[in-house]
Amino acid sequence: MAMKCEEIEKLLKDHFCDASIVIEDLAGDGDHYRAIITSESFRGKSRIEQHKMVYAALQGKMGSTLHALSLVTQAPGNN
Repeated sequence: MAMKCEEIEKLLKDHFCDASIVIEDLAGDGDHYRAIITSESFRGKSRIEQHKMVYAALQGKMGSTLHALSLVTQAPGNN
């Protein structure tokens, strides 16, 4: 069962209210996405901590409903 870009974005936006979020469907199949998330919540956190925060925001859908997600996470100004 695939997940839509809008669903992923909503889950992330609900958790990271200040975030700039871009979701790309990498293969056009609704199963392989890239998320680029810029949020103040990531400031001072390691890349691993940032990704754990994103997985928590996805509420257990990673690996089940959501098959593959490439993550780019950053605090504003840390491009």
